[in-house]
Amino acid sequence: MKIFNKYNLDKENKVTDERHFNNRRKIMASTLAFPFLMNSNILSASQKKLSFNKDLDYSTNEQTNTIKQITSYNNFYELGTGKRDPMLNASKLKSDDWKLTIDGLVENPFTLDSEDLIKKFQLEERIYRLRCVEAWSMVVPWIGFELRSLINLAKPLHNAKYVSFESILDKENLPGQKRNILNWPYKEGLRMDEAINPLTMIAVGLYGKVLPNQNGSPVRLIVPWKYGFKSIKSIVRISFVDHQPTCTWNEQAPNEYGFYSNVNPYVNHPRWSQKRERRIGEFGKRDTLLFNGYSKFVNNLYTGMDLEKNF
Repeated sequence: MKIFNKYNLDKENKVTDERHFNNRRKIMASTLAFPFLMNSNILSASQKKLSFNKDLDYSTNEQTNTIKQITSYNNFYELGTGKRDPMLNASKLKSDDWKLTIDGLVENPFTLDSEDLIKKFQLEERIYRLRCVEAWSMVVPWIGFELRSLINLAKPLHNAKYVSFESILDKENLPGQKRNILNWPYKEGLRMDEAINPLTMIAVGLYGKVLPNQNGSPVRLIVPWKYGFKSIKSIVRISFVDHQPTCTWNEQAPNEYGFYSNVNPYVNHPRWSQKRERRIGEFGKRDTLLFNGYSKFVNNLYTGMDLEKNF
């Protein structure tokens, strides 16, 4: 196995070489850079580096999108409804003194800050294909850890069947939340077996750097076999509940956005086909893969379910 040197954290003004990043097989690193998470903004997030290990079990070998593509074309309605709005309004997201609360039906509720994360978790790089319902997709080198690490720490009670997520609520600063576009704050949810799947990830960075604000700084969810709106950004609370939790888009338009929101080319959206999708940076379209190409890892979660009814 070929070994590459860890990132030089002192050279913050040097952008990661993307060809180097795409080709390497393993990165050995000795320190974490989580303190940067709590002070990230659009400028510092583009410079601060994270140390991490490459995850070889679930990463794809597909060509990743560029940093520019990943950070300049986003859905993040808290920062605006246009695809460029999140980048243009990124400085409006205040992430100082961020706290992530874990509560609900658990033996061990707790709140995490940057120091807690440094002590408890090791970062792993995973390159995922994240697709969204508008039929566009990106290949993003997310950095983070498995959600089940938090779940194991919280020790859910036997009646905790679902995991609920809640995003930031800051109507004073976030331009999108000044309007009643959605029922704020943004909420999402997973079934417990989906949440503990090793693919389900808490992301804190991409391309070797802390998350830019437009990508959901300082902490977001990644569920790579589901549509992108399921990957809630800027999370402030994770709760364990005994009932199916409210999901913002399912609440907003239940006939269009189901609770499960799995990538399924055989179930059309009411207003368009989902058989084909467009990769950002490519001219044409490609076939959409069931469960975004992760079928062998998640098929068992939906055995016996009617995927047209449970969309």
